[in-house]
Amino acid sequence: MYIPPKFEITDKEEIFSFVEANAFGQLISVNQGDLFSTHIPFLLSNENTMILGHLAKLNPQHNDIDGQEVMITIEGPHGYISPSWYSSPGVPTWNYQAVHIYGNCKTFTEPKRLQHIIESLTRKYESGFATPWVPVYREEMLSAIIGVEIIISKIQCKYKLNQNRSTQDQQQVTDQLEKLGSKQLAKAMKRQLEHNK
Repeated sequence: MYIPPKFEITDKEEIFSFVEANAFGQLISVNQGDLFSTHIPFLLSNENTMILGHLAKLNPQHNDIDGQEVMITIEGPHGYISPSWYSSPGVPTWNYQAVHIYGNCKTFTEPKRLQHIIESLTRKYESGFATPWVPVYREEMLSAIIGVEIIISKIQCKYKLNQNRSTQDQQQVTDQLEKLGSKQLAKAMKRQLEHNK
């Protein structure tokens, strides 16, 4: 990923916090000579050294992925930025947050490991509900999926949030995004403004 220095994030705690909060992304590999992408939720290991997920057995991506170097892409809030929101001249652009994770992929079919992934994902995303659903997965359901674990070898993180503009321009963009209802992107920009002070 192309990352100008002003947009690069290297703080590991910040990066893993972002991944944890935005853990739905793309698993990209080569399948029979072609690039192939599957959109799935991911889990970080407790040590932040591995990322886990699962694929349907009907998904052909799992046929060639074992042992491959793969890429996972994860996005946060994003949106169009009009140059009319700046005090000084500018061009149209797009603000966003993104992480690319690279690593070697291994597949597995052990029912206990698959169940752990499914139950962990379910707990994570049900936890915000007043009455969380309690998972009960039968073995035949688990036999329909393949687990994937990616040992993380490299991470790139980019927050393109107008850090190349003046503080005034950044604040004006934040205000416009809030007016348009892009609350999460505005919140990310506010955090970046605070960080830069």
